[in-house]
Amino acid sequence: MNILHAASELYPLIKTGGLADVLGALPFAQRQSGDDVRVILPYYRTIRHQIPYTAEVARCDTPGGYAVIRYAEYRGLGLYLIDAPHLYDREGNPYYGADYRDYADNVVRFGLLGWAAAAVAAGADPFWNRVDVLHAHDWQAGLAAAYLKAWDVPVKSVFTIHNIAYQGLFNAKHLSELWLPQHMYQIEGLEFRGEISFLKAGLYYSDHITTVSPTYAQEIAVSGYGMEGLLKLRRSQGRLSGMLNGVDEAVWNPAADAELAVAYDAEHASEGKAANKTALQRHFGLHQDADAMLCVMVSRLTEQKGADFLLEALQTKLAEDPKMQFALLGSGSPELEQAFLQLAAAYPERVGVHIGYDEKLAHRLIGGGDVILVPSRFEPCGLTQLYGLKYGTLPLVRRTGGLADTVAGWDGVSDGLDATGFVFDKADAAALESAFNTALAAWADKALWDRLRRCAMAQDFGWLRAADSYRICYESLI
Repeated sequence: MNILHAASELYPLIKTGGLADVLGALPFAQRQSGDDVRVILPYYRTIRHQIPYTAEVARCDTPGGYAVIRYAEYRGLGLYLIDAPHLYDREGNPYYGADYRDYADNVVRFGLLGWAAAAVAAGADPFWNRVDVLHAHDWQAGLAAAYLKAWDVPVKSVFTIHNIAYQGLFNAKHLSELWLPQHMYQIEGLEFRGEISFLKAGLYYSDHITTVSPTYAQEIAVSGYGMEGLLKLRRSQGRLSGMLNGVDEAVWNPAADAELAVAYDAEHASEGKAANKTALQRHFGLHQDADAMLCVMVSRLTEQKGADFLLEALQTKLAEDPKMQFALLGSGSPELEQAFLQLAAAYPERVGVHIGYDEKLAHRLIGGGDVILVPSRFEPCGLTQLYGLKYGTLPLVRRTGGLADTVAGWDGVSDGLDATGFVFDKADAAALESAFNTALAAWADKALWDRLRRCAMAQDFGWLRAADSYRICYESLI
């Protein structure tokens, strides 16, 4: 098959979150089946610096103004790059400026992404046949299927929701700028509460909708930020399914991770993790105590991620249990950032906080921690708990979305042969404190902890498995 992915991020070229990790792995896994898989994304300034040499595919007037579609090979993957400097040649984050405000022209910046994806899918590249499947990701590429429909192009389309909370909402006056017909602006189309929704366009016009875990697919058909009615209909039609993300073993593999103090595999996890834990404690200035249970977190600091009630629970547990430590890498709400820094100041030898993001430090945290915390209020799939499983850093998660699908919680009494972490239900500090107590009870039994860690590291969440699921989906459409 000829498969074209349309997205706004691809790791390591451009990344703000898990979407980039998916696009940095799934297309490469799909290529191993012999399919011709390519990706189209904006030619941001940072990508221009990393991929300066390209071939011109097409020059065209577009909804975003004059643009050139370029082509380059990247790690064996075909990349289409939308070259429109007036839209994409900007420093920093791809969605907002230095003032943290969304760019005012995002409606055309990402309208153009959908338009160009549909154009390439329809045959704009004379050296590539028309694609079999156009696979668009999240609201930024949501208009791709709408353009295929408007142009009556017989290409099958798949739309993946990575986070339904972000819906790409814009004033209806912009419809003419997008070069879409007026009749598409209706309830049975891309209209949502008096605005244009790029995400709804993807949900309405795509042939199939996927999201990144089976449980999240069920959840959003019940409570989907206003989209639940449409999603419930799509599920009844067999057009909505959940497919778990995977782990890119070329990036996340404790046996070959150059960022770790000591690489290790499942057979040598005890020694390897002990060495990495010591290095991590040293990095954060924590007391170097092998018997302390070191909890780590790599996350945005937002209420969605449960950072607020995590803070409350940590304040209680750190006061109660001197053998508990915590290390954080993340950024987000200024109030939460400051609160975690204050926690570190109160417990300088037991709490370490790094505000910001550092990919190398993320690897060291997951390699050196004993427990990885993902207490999200909602979580479409989650990747850090998958990295935790791979590295033998037991996940402590709330039972929601992909967390529910990937972590089997220890019940507090069994031998741990089937458990891979710790799970709680209610999104509050009391429930999280109870989960901490369960984890601490397991930590006190080293034989039990070793069994839990071995079970965790035996899980298979590789991208080849995910790629097989998508292949079945594509084949059902064509």
